[in-house]
Amino acid sequence: MMETPVLSIVSPCCNEQENLIPLVTAIRETLDPLHIAYEIVIGDDHSSDDSWKILQTLGAADRRIRAVRLSQNHGQSAAVWAGIQAATGHFIATLDADLQNHPRELPRLLEAIQRDQCDCVCGSRVAARAQGDSRVYQATSKFANGIRNRFTHEKVSDSACGYRIFRRECATRLKFFKGMHRFMPTLFRIEGFVVTELPISHHKRLTGKSHYGVLNRLFVTLHDLLAVRWMQKRMFCYQVKEQINFPPSATVELDHRRTG
Repeated sequence: MMETPVLSIVSPCCNEQENLIPLVTAIRETLDPLHIAYEIVIGDDHSSDDSWKILQTLGAADRRIRAVRLSQNHGQSAAVWAGIQAATGHFIATLDADLQNHPRELPRLLEAIQRDQCDCVCGSRVAARAQGDSRVYQATSKFANGIRNRFTHEKVSDSACGYRIFRRECATRLKFFKGMHRFMPTLFRIEGFVVTELPISHHKRLTGKSHYGVLNRLFVTLHDLLAVRWMQKRMFCYQVKEQINFPPSATVELDHRRTG
């Protein structure tokens, strides 16, 4: 039986056949020297290329590599959610399969969440993008983050960054919906978790094709923003003050959130 992982790395995948082996290799090279138990969980969004065949081969050679394939293409949020649901680690890290954010950042994220005693550490690509991305890309990204923050009353510098690490408890309260992956810091805060940011490196995609352009970065999230704002207004926290006839071994959730 495989040891319970300290860390689960969850990566959504859609037609990333050229990136999967480099991704897995980079994760191994980064984490093996740490001598911790880990697993790699790939959520395949019904890729039409050879991604699933490659994942089958990788999984057959290494039991730490696990994968789930969606029955049809549902988008990045579904692929991320499927991977999170399959993850078994004490900590869960998410990163895209395109290697624009390198796995070598994983030790920094793991150290930060343990050192700062927070619930989630989100990567921020703002500083790195200022040195490498075009002015148009920087402007659209800044605008999109500004709109998200204005709607949700947040101060997250890079809410759409898919590189983050969080405690397993966060996943149990996360609410799934289409577009969820763009708002995870806010969704965690709604549930009362402590979220911080950490600057990370950012690289150009070397292979494959990006699934996002300027227009969908700016406008596709409008309905999602309204949904998140609704949750912020309707969810509240209650605490159990006293209880009767509960055995000492019973655990009652003293801090919970409901929609009302």
